[in-house]
Amino acid sequence: MVESIRLLLFIGMASTVGKLSREEFRRQKDLDAARKAGTAPAALDEEGRPINPHIPQYISQAPWYLDTGAPSLNHQRKNEEDKKNDAWYDRGVKAGPAAKKYRKGACENCGAMTHKKQDCLERPRRRGAKFTNKDIQADEIIQDVAAGYDAKRDRWNGYDVAEHKKVYEEYAAVDAARQKLREEEIDNQTTTDLAAVRKVAKASKAEKEGDADFGSSDEEDADEDKYADAADAVGQKMDTKTRITVRNLRIREDTAKYLINLDPESAYYDPKTRSMRDAPNKNIPAEEARFAGDNFFRYSGEAQDVQQLQLFAWQAAARGNDVHLNANPTQGELLHQEFKQKKEELKDTSKISILAKYGGAKYLQTAPKELLQGQTEDYVEYSRTGQVIKGREKAKAKSKYPEDVYVNNHTDVWGSWYDPSSGTWGYACCHSIIHVSYCSGKEGIEAAKASSAQNLLASTSGSTRAEPPRSLAETASTRDPSERVEQNFSKKRVGEGDVRLDEERLSRALQEEKKRKARADEDDDRSGKKRKNAGGSHDVTEEELEAYRMSRRMTEDPMANYVDEDL
Repeated sequence: MVESIRLLLFIGMASTVGKLSREEFRRQKDLDAARKAGTAPAALDEEGRPINPHIPQYISQAPWYLDTGAPSLNHQRKNEEDKKNDAWYDRGVKAGPAAKKYRKGACENCGAMTHKKQDCLERPRRRGAKFTNKDIQADEIIQDVAAGYDAKRDRWNGYDVAEHKKVYEEYAAVDAARQKLREEEIDNQTTTDLAAVRKVAKASKAEKEGDADFGSSDEEDADEDKYADAADAVGQKMDTKTRITVRNLRIREDTAKYLINLDPESAYYDPKTRSMRDAPNKNIPAEEARFAGDNFFRYSGEAQDVQQLQLFAWQAAARGNDVHLNANPTQGELLHQEFKQKKEELKDTSKISILAKYGGAKYLQTAPKELLQGQTEDYVEYSRTGQVIKGREKAKAKSKYPEDVYVNNHTDVWGSWYDPSSGTWGYACCHSIIHVSYCSGKEGIEAAKASSAQNLLASTSGSTRAEPPRSLAETASTRDPSERVEQNFSKKRVGEGDVRLDEERLSRALQEEKKRKARADEDDDRSGKKRKNAGGSHDVTEEELEAYRMSRRMTEDPMANYVDEDL
């Protein structure tokens, strides 16, 4: 015990001197451990009070500007000067009874001497106390509170904690009234099975106890087990009237939206806002998907109405009107409804004025949508052959052009018959190929067949006789009309198609072509210029055309300009 006292004195002297040595620091640590263990007495402050050794050092150690060199906790205690800062103004304290007459220099409004009219906190009177000498207020007590630096800047200084109890009491009364009203609604509810069971239980309980009055009472209101079924579950909000559970928070059984589709190329998920705008599964309709994306909710329900209301508020504010959706939503909703109503009225008046001025109201009367789209509820039953068994057959749709209009005694329209021999169109009723001609009926058909047979016989008999070589022009002039028509419509040219050539005429044509080219080359060498063909025009035969093709130079041939230098 004596050694510990000596150690305390030594450490106290060392602390006053300055920095401790390593040995002194070790002794101080051992002493602190002994004090915490209870083997050494606790340190005493200036007033002789023991200091708890378990107090942390950052609390027990005084700062350098308050350090006295001895162990103390005075820097943690409140000074007498700080206690004076607790005093504050006594609000609303009056100094004795009020005066009966107005005094000179007093407030002209209330008649108190402690302030002027511009500083008066009473209600401004129509005629002040200076002129009426009535209801003169007592003088206030002017207190001189010496507030320090901290007291002036303490916003809670002078606050009465008892005032806040009124707020608690008000909210507690509201909650009690709400709970009682909810219990009465459950008692009076007869549309659900739960209410019926409760009423039967109440009736049986009343019979046992012999009490006829089994309504809600204070004892039953205190029974929480009775209304345990109507209590809100975690993550759910239950409506006791409709028995519908609405989730307001995601419970643990739900699958997180980012786990619906684990493909990294799927919809983007923002972990900060927990939002996924697009649907994670694109191949599933939005109505059948578990989660269709946040954008699906943005364009469903009343979201479109809210967006239109917000747009109206912005446009109205831009025009100078005081409309704000968040500050006053009721005003914005009423103004929007009024705006839409006036817009519809203006639209109707402008429409009526335009129709009255220019007319055209008859064109606005359209057929029903069912008739325009061809959808009706008429039942029609057909057989396998396409005949109507039951019901009325649907009328065929017609175009804007006139249909089934026959002219000049025809029974078929123009273009209903095609002649393959001549490649022309005509009427099927008389086989006439002349447009807007008079119908000749069956006689016209027989006459057309007879003329075609006669032309065919003439062409076959003429081809058996030997004829001198004719030019293409002569051949075309003497050719049968049907052949000319066939050439025109089949777009055949000279030298094309199935051509029959005479060998003797072809050999003579080749010799003439060689002579013509030789004369042309000699004329080019003499003049030095390539001149055009100055020969007279004549009709070209099939053999001459074939000789020209055989003797001309094939420029597209890759071997046309090849010359063998070794020969």
